Amino acid sequence: MLLEVQDLHVFYGKIEAIKGISFNVNEGEIVSLIGANGAGKTTTLRTISGVRPVAQGRVLFEGIDITNMASHDRVKLGICQAPEGRGIFPGMTVLENLEMGKFHRKNRKAEMQEDLEKVYFLFPRLKERVSQAGGTLSGGEQQMLAIGRALMTRPKVLLLDEPSMGLAPQMIANIFRIITEINKAGVTILLVEQNAQQALQRAHRAYVLETGTITKEAKAKIFGVDYSEMDKDELKAELTELEKEYWGLNDN
Repeated sequence: MLLEVQDLHVFYGKIEAIKGISFNVNEGEIVSLIGANGAGKTTTLRTISGVRPVAQGRVLFEGIDITNMASHDRVKLGICQAPEGRGIFPGMTVLENLEMGKFHRKNRKAEMQEDLEKVYFLFPRLKERVSQAGGTLSGGEQQMLAIGRALMTRPKVLLLDEPSMGLAPQMIANIFRIITEINKAGVTILLVEQNAQQALQRAHRAYVLETGTITKEAKAKIFGVDYSEMDKDELKAELTELEKEYWGLNDN
C-alpha cells in the first residue's frame, strides 16, 4: 500500500473539517475523492501534503508514519501536489516555473533536461511558451504548467486538486486524457474533482466525501454498476444520475 490515511481529523479553529476519514491508495492506481464544495476534499489533500496539521489520526506513506513530517520532506519522499487554483508563479517564465519543481533534487542539474522533455512531451504547448510569463497563459495552459511543475519532482504519488476548475469542456477532456497518460507511465494519482463524470471514468476506485465524512467507496464496478458495456450516451446518462445522487438532487 503506497498511501494510507487512518482516522483523520482536521480542524480550522474550532470547526472540524475532516471527521475521522480512512482510505488508502495502492501503487499504480488513480483514486478519486469526489464531493460538493465544502466537503473537505481540498483539506484532505493539504493535510496529506503537510500543509494542514493533523489533530488526530495518521498518514502513512510506504509504511512510514509521515503525520508530523514537514511538507518539503514529503516532497523528497515522493508526494507532490498540483494545488487548486494552480498556484503558479505569474511573474516567472514557464521554464522558471518548471525549474522550481527540481529545487529539492540533489541531481537536479543532471535530471533537468530529461524531465523537461518528459513534461514537454505531455504538454507540447508549454514548450512553445517556454519564455512566456506564467501569468499570461490561459487557464488551461496554467493548469498544464501546475501539473508539469509537480511532475518535475518525480513524484511517486501525484495529488491533483480540481484540475478541471474553470476550464472549457475541450480543455477538460484534454487534461483528463493527459492524467490517464501520466498514470500509465507509472505515477500513482489521488484526484480531487467535482466533475464526477470525468473522475469516475478514469479512477480505479473512488470515495465520496460529504461534510468531512466518507459516505461511499467504489471499486472496480462504480458503486455496483458495470459501465464497461455501455455506449457513450448510456454512460453519460448513468453518471448524470449518479451526480444527482451525490448532490442530493433526487431527495424528496
